[in-house]
Amino acid sequence: MNQIPIENRQHWMSVLARTPLADIQAAWGTVSDKPEYTFLRQPETGLVMIHARTNGSGSPFSMGEMTLTRCAVTINNTVGHAYIAGRDKHHAELAAVFDGLLQDPTHNALLTETVIAPLEQKLTEQQQIKAKQVASTRVDFFTMVRGED
Repeated sequence: MNQIPIENRQHWMSVLARTPLADIQAAWGTVSDKPEYTFLRQPETGLVMIHARTNGSGSPFSMGEMTLTRCAVTINNTVGHAYIAGRDKHHAELAAVFDGLLQDPTHNALLTETVIAPLEQKLTEQQQIKAKQVASTRVDFFTMVRGED
């Protein structure tokens, strides 16, 4: 079995984790030969601690907790994993199945082109729309030099 570069896997797992469930379900509907899979770990929800740094460079501190749902499946001796922010167990399940399929070189090229690329494009478009909305409400503050100094 050809080894898929870890950077590619990180990329598609990121896209699957950030994509809304409705879009992943639509993508799943386009898969013609849906594989049989078994759960190594049923989708389960738990808490993770979020760490942050003041100004991005200060000492780390615990900012708070967030819910996370994880799932692991086996597809033809390949293990697919998913970690999804929130409590959506079906999202985690489908993301894990896609991860397992994408690790298989026979499915990788087709799924990357027909599933991951369109989902990534949609995420990019949504991010650009949000950036424009934020930019339109931006306020620039300035101070006038006063002659008292």
